[in-house]
Amino acid sequence: MTTMPTTEAGEENIATVDWLGQPLDCSRCSHQALLAEGKCRLGHACVQDRYAKRIDRFFHWNRDLANAYLSHPYFEVRAVGAKYASIFHLGKLVKDPDETVRMSVAMRLPEKYLLGMRNDPHREVRIRVASRLTGGELAPMRFDEDYYVRMLVARRLPPDMLILMLDDPEPLVRVEVARRIPLQRLASLAADPDGAVRLAVAERLEPEQLVPLLHDEDWRIRYQAVERVSVVHLWPIQNDSDPEVRRLIRERLGLIDEQKERQAGNGKDFARQ
Repeated sequence: MTTMPTTEAGEENIATVDWLGQPLDCSRCSHQALLAEGKCRLGHACVQDRYAKRIDRFFHWNRDLANAYLSHPYFEVRAVGAKYASIFHLGKLVKDPDETVRMSVAMRLPEKYLLGMRNDPHREVRIRVASRLTGGELAPMRFDEDYYVRMLVARRLPPDMLILMLDDPEPLVRVEVARRIPLQRLASLAADPDGAVRLAVAERLEPEQLVPLLHDEDWRIRYQAVERVSVVHLWPIQNDSDPEVRRLIRERLGLIDEQKERQAGNGKDFARQ
């Protein structure tokens, strides 16, 4: 017999009512045989209960009954049932009126059956679809209206297809592109208007490719470039406007001793205390 999940602390304070808010009465339930066998229990594992965790425990012990509940009027029963039902019965729920049910379906359907859910009206469903599709089947979702869906696409699309997302309007999406796009295409984002994107680019560029970024308006990008370019490029910029960048330049040029500089700084901090 499958081990019954334990009851969570505080759950005893949650009312034992059905999805319509009516008190539950085991004597009127059709599962008398299950009750006698200890395969359901009021307030703990009950398919008639409004509380989703109790419904889940019921199906955890009675998986073979899940298929029969996929048309239940209560969305939580359908959603939880979809976790345990045979995948051959899930197709009927792809267009379910409740997004919670469709989310549950999207996590279990074989990939080829997910294609029709790429344009689901609810973002949470599309997020789950994007988290499971692969390769070219995922590519159409790069046009999704929701930036987070597109972020998932950028994280999972084959790297050589990421060139299709270079012009995404959301900087967070372009950051994901910059982290995974093949190196030979990376320079395409080096002049991106968003600093976070350029920083992601700078972290992957070869040292010789970083030279133009020594003059970037964002000090983080300049710092990244200063760390890795050849020192011959640092002499003309040793008076950088940012103190941290300037310190790193002088350190790399051998104009300051990092340890002495740190000790001097600590002494100043101590004196101010």
